[in-house]
Amino acid sequence: MTERASQENIDQWHRWFAVECNNTAWDLISKPERTAAEGADMLFVAYASAYHWFKIGPKLNQARAVLLLAHTHSMLGQGEQAMQYAHSALPYFQAGNGEDWDLAFAHLEVALAAAVSGDRESHAHYYRLARELGEAIHEAEDQEIFLKEFSRIPVP
Repeated sequence: MTERASQENIDQWHRWFAVECNNTAWDLISKPERTAAEGADMLFVAYASAYHWFKIGPKLNQARAVLLLAHTHSMLGQGEQAMQYAHSALPYFQAGNGEDWDLAFAHLEVALAAAVSGDRESHAHYYRLARELGEAIHEAEDQEIFLKEFSRIPVP
């Protein structure tokens, strides 16, 4: 007879896979060039990360996973999907949830999605807000990480 895993073990596995998939997605995002297969893997692991975070929470990590989906779709040139995900996560961070860098990144993701979608007005608006929020990040290391990613966003 097969023994069933405890809910605690299942939750630990969900967390492990959520983190691993998130990190793998960002590793692929960080590559200067990706093969088509790596692009597909990037999308698959971003969705896998979101799946696992949505199984166990917390809401903060779920919202971050949605931003990862927005970023991944933007990197693949899929502006419409990127805009949907970026706009769905933004209100969570605008409500004061998360860290100061979360709010800056949420605006960055909308700016990037708008750039990919060809929405110049939204691109310029959210780019400006992301820059302002990024410059206000308190922790130097968090700000450095944000500014590195922000530098990859097309300037309006």
